[in-house]
Amino acid sequence: MKYLYETHMHTSEVSGCAVSTAAEQVRAYKSRGYAGIIVTDHFINGWTTCPTHLPWKDKMNYIASGYKKAKIEGDKCGLDVFFGWEFTVRGSDFLTFGLDLDFLLAHPNLDIFSVEDYSGLVRSYGGFLVQAHPFRKAGHIEYQFPVEHWLVDAIEVYNASMPEETNAKALNFAKHHNLPMLAGTDSHGNRLPFYSGIKLNKKAESIFDIIEAIETSTAALILP
Repeated sequence: MKYLYETHMHTSEVSGCAVSTAAEQVRAYKSRGYAGIIVTDHFINGWTTCPTHLPWKDKMNYIASGYKKAKIEGDKCGLDVFFGWEFTVRGSDFLTFGLDLDFLLAHPNLDIFSVEDYSGLVRSYGGFLVQAHPFRKAGHIEYQFPVEHWLVDAIEVYNASMPEETNAKALNFAKHHNLPMLAGTDSHGNRLPFYSGIKLNKKAESIFDIIEAIETSTAALILP
């Protein structure tokens, strides 16, 4: 038996680009046979609906609100929900796993960190950093290529929202630098033709089981 997990998804409660609520997303993944999801809403330096005037504590609680609502729905329907976020620096995005709301609350002004400083801090606390769609091209992306490979723990080599050529470049980069790989849907809504993510041989009891599977390359990528 294989256990399916989404590694990259958004909720309309927090991410300005999303069109489905946390509860709608949870039900969509449950209906497709997934065992769990990692909610990776945009951080306040990305495309978020978080009001800019709020104090840091309120901003961080806002960022976690999509996850919290997804967790409530997941507990109801039997889908495991884990917390993450998508951190943005100059248009480049980094999925962050393995840390919690307490970490965010303890680090005000995290949103203005450079990639180097953010990577060092996250990993010093045991977090896991993945560059999402590293070769994506868009007008708001200042550097449309991967960061130095030693700054991240893994590369998203398949993103269901990206063109085939973009994903192929990411795959080649990860292989060249011998970096762990993962796939994700980058879901912003619950009506998609194809859902991606990873498959595990056993149920993840925590997000750290997912991280370990990615690190050890025992997580199979969900590909078309």
